[in-house]
Amino acid sequence: MKTSVKLLHWTPRILVILAILFVSMFALDSFSSERTFWQNAGAFLMHLVPSFVLLGILIVAWKWEKVGGIILMAVGIIFSVLVFMLNFERNHSFWMSLLIVLMICMPFVVAGVLFIVSDYRKRKEIRAN
Repeated sequence: MKTSVKLLHWTPRILVILAILFVSMFALDSFSSERTFWQNAGAFLMHLVPSFVLLGILIVAWKWEKVGGIILMAVGIIFSVLVFMLNFERNHSFWMSLLIVLMICMPFVVAGVLFIVSDYRKRKEIRAN
């Protein structure tokens, strides 16, 4: 495989892993000193559900790049709208809400596009050989 194809192969995977880790950090605010260990553990696991779903999508994308790329793009776009509306309702700042969307949701859209491009490039390289 060419270097550019390898780079295109690994970039979306690493990007999604980093984005999932970033989203997972928000689960840390589920801990409270007023709850028992088991209540905190349950709350923490509930807050990690989005990360588990995203991990499942990453597994699909790892195996079937085109399908996973489409799913990642759809998830990123749908959640962009939801995250923007929720944050705009809370802070009434267009630019702050847009920044939050760019940090949380756009990595998944970009990775989805990269997965699809990677699939296309690999198929093109196979046809050329």
